[in-house]
Amino acid sequence: MSDDFVLHAQSRKDVGKGASRRLRREQDLMPAIVYGGKEEPANISIPHKDMLKATSNEAFYSHIISLEIDGKTEDVIIKDLQRHPAKKRLLHADFLRIVKGQKITVNVPLHFINEEQCHGVKMEGGMILHAATDIEISCLPKDLPEYIEVDMLDVKLGEQVHLSDIKLPEGIESVALSHGADHDLPVASISEPRAAKEETSDEDVSPDVPTASDEAAADDNSED
Repeated sequence: MSDDFVLHAQSRKDVGKGASRRLRREQDLMPAIVYGGKEEPANISIPHKDMLKATSNEAFYSHIISLEIDGKTEDVIIKDLQRHPAKKRLLHADFLRIVKGQKITVNVPLHFINEEQCHGVKMEGGMILHAATDIEISCLPKDLPEYIEVDMLDVKLGEQVHLSDIKLPEGIESVALSHGADHDLPVASISEPRAAKEETSDEDVSPDVPTASDEAAADDNSED
């Protein structure tokens, strides 16, 4: 992977909601926890500005992060991130320690390629609809990809691209597909533009079908 992510943190003993609020308000620090491996979970704090900068990069969420805690560096991945519902604030993060030779489960972004050259778009006037922006995968840390490509080149109008259609790199397994064919969900499809659908719907209505007002007028004329 092309980008390197390094975060500097410090351990904290003062835990709880009140302590977390003080960290955010008084020191502009974000509380977090590191767990996994053979070591005990560790409560830490990270400068909010550093975390905000890191999370602005899509690759951060599917990348091995070097987390330095009190001078000691650990390799981790981010497993959960809590955001403020209204403000541009990060509230808490969970990090999982990387254990060499042990598989990890992580959500990786999907990158849709050849969308402009897609058969269903270029030749048939369709529109691409995305049903997913990432997928959950399982792999060894050394095989962790930054993203997964979904090739839309040969997809035709009315067709869907499912998880099973994605060519995964060697060593990468779809967590959903590991649960069976019933979990083979669509990630994208080619649909008719809405305007075209509306025109087709209007054409399906026959102009020769009499309306209630037409029938009433016919009754009036027959009485004359």
